[in-house]
Amino acid sequence: MAIELSLIQSLALAAAISLLGSFIKRHVTLFQKYFIPAPVIGGLIAAIIVTIGHTSGSYKIVFDKTLNPLLLQMFFTATGFTFSIKSLKKSGVIGLKLAAIILGIAFIQNIIAAAVAPLVGVDSLLGLTVGSMSMSGGPGNAAAFGPTIEELGIKGAEVAAIAAATAGLVIGSIIGGPVARKLITKYNLHYEGTAENTVNIETDIHADKTIHKDNKLLAKNLLDSVIFILISIGLGGFVVQFLNNITGFKWPDYVGGLFVAAIITNVLEAKGTRIENKIIEDVGNTALNIFLTLTVMSTEIWLLLDLALPLLALLLVQTIFVILIAYSVVFKILGKNYDASVMSAGMCGVAIGSTPNAVANMDSVIVDNGPAPIPMAILPPVVSIALSVVNPVFITMAIHVLS
Repeated sequence: MAIELSLIQSLALAAAISLLGSFIKRHVTLFQKYFIPAPVIGGLIAAIIVTIGHTSGSYKIVFDKTLNPLLLQMFFTATGFTFSIKSLKKSGVIGLKLAAIILGIAFIQNIIAAAVAPLVGVDSLLGLTVGSMSMSGGPGNAAAFGPTIEELGIKGAEVAAIAAATAGLVIGSIIGGPVARKLITKYNLHYEGTAENTVNIETDIHADKTIHKDNKLLAKNLLDSVIFILISIGLGGFVVQFLNNITGFKWPDYVGGLFVAAIITNVLEAKGTRIENKIIEDVGNTALNIFLTLTVMSTEIWLLLDLALPLLALLLVQTIFVILIAYSVVFKILGKNYDASVMSAGMCGVAIGSTPNAVANMDSVIVDNGPAPIPMAILPPVVSIALSVVNPVFITMAIHVLS
């Protein structure tokens, strides 16, 4: 028996499943601890139901994913509006170092994935699903670029990417604390600031917000935000065509809107005007939520069985790489002090999980060893902004080279 859902039915079911995932997450501490996204939780439940029907041969459920490309473009474009060169400059030398480190990690993750994949018996393109798209990119990028690799004839790439990203959320939360504790113990580190330092930082942040409030403000409501996003998506189509022509390979459509949004944001800021990012972020997150739910619930889990061992091997290699980089490189570059140890824990979280994992890792260190206001204020926005704009370029280039 085949059950084919229409576009509206698929969207309605995705919304309901997302709510189910949120409900489950609120009542299961394990999911909260490792920041497993609600769409992944609910989507996996639906995917298991689909898999039962497939393996038993009793029914088949087909979802309409016509809106997936638009939802994906809305998410990436909304992300582009957060890329502020002015904000990156305000983070100072530490912020620039953090941006360089996370981008370096993302770039190397793709090299590792492509190089190790043949050693464990899988195609290098399939290996990329355990590269920066799922590790430092997280579930959103995994769901976005998995189908791109599938289109090149690599069966199972989408489910492999999502599985790797989900596992990364757990691993990223586990490894950060031990790395920081080892550094703190080995070098006898402790918080060297004072309450006055913390207050100054908070005052500076508050003052920065006050300055922003004095600027002219665009996209003050939901309608304005959606209009800005759609205009950027439209202009992004021309950008993608231009990139295709000058580089000689095909860029994903959603990269164009991201670039246009970033350009608009920085041009407006240079003229003393800014866009209300909070509303645009909400629009982007909503689009990602529905997209991710639709993608995960239609995942063909049965394709993962043959890939389980190679994926685990690739995950192990990437985990070891991130631990070594955080312990030896990140710590030294960022000053070999207490703040550096806290940021090493945070880098573990974001490099193989997500920004919330990074915040949770740093918070766990701070609770036991004293405050670290500078890492908490700088690392989350810097790494998320750097990755959101540059990582899609790294992934696209890696796919092109290997294809």
